[in-house]
Amino acid sequence: MDKSCKTKRIINRTTIEVKKEIISKYESGVHVCDLETQFGIAKSTICTILKNKEAIKVVNVARGVKTLIRQRTQTIEEVEKLLFVWINEKQLAGNSISESIICEKALHLHADLIKNTPGTSAESDIFKANRGWFEKFKRRNGIHNMVRHGESARANKEDANQFVLEFKDYVETKGFLPQQVFNCDETVLFWKKMPKRTYITKEEKPLPGHKPMKDRLTLLFCGNASGDFKLKPLRVYHSENPRVFKKNNKKANCL
Repeated sequence: MDKSCKTKRIINRTTIEVKKEIISKYESGVHVCDLETQFGIAKSTICTILKNKEAIKVVNVARGVKTLIRQRTQTIEEVEKLLFVWINEKQLAGNSISESIICEKALHLHADLIKNTPGTSAESDIFKANRGWFEKFKRRNGIHNMVRHGESARANKEDANQFVLEFKDYVETKGFLPQQVFNCDETVLFWKKMPKRTYITKEEKPLPGHKPMKDRLTLLFCGNASGDFKLKPLRVYHSENPRVFKKNNKKANCL
């Protein structure tokens, strides 16, 4: 038989939360056959869960964990629980969070728990908030990534390309040197800019509207085509001392 025709077997593991729910219903009087129908799990699997019910009942794991492994300490379980609550709070507040922000928060939570929990130390309870851990954390908690849409504008690329050709012909016709051709343009510096992408839980399907912060500085740059002469950048703002320079108290003539 051709190996390419073989289909990979998909193993669906039951989370610890569901296992605890099965045990609770069984102890309340629900029969195994009824549990099989209700949860859609094979009878043999349910019997295995009930066989190990004492070990499952005492364990306290983070959301989405399916197997019990020795490497996951109680501190790491608590970190993921607190991190999931923190992500929900950021989500409700309309804040954007990236992978690096989540990993950094996880490290801070772990350090705080190690510091405040007697009998634990950073040497005995090692935690690395790396890409591998983050991907597993996302799968366990049903967190996915999506883009926050804000204001957008599309430039007319065809007209821009046509202008480049026309301007090139004009410069060659007039005989201008690269040192005589200057370009001046403005740009915006959003000094409170938030990430466009954010992570949300699977329960939150529609993303609430997000209005990006407008705190910004307008900067003007000018230089010639040869690149050997550049004018000093200019700042355009509605106040003499912008909020971004509040602590430094910069004057306009010093910039």
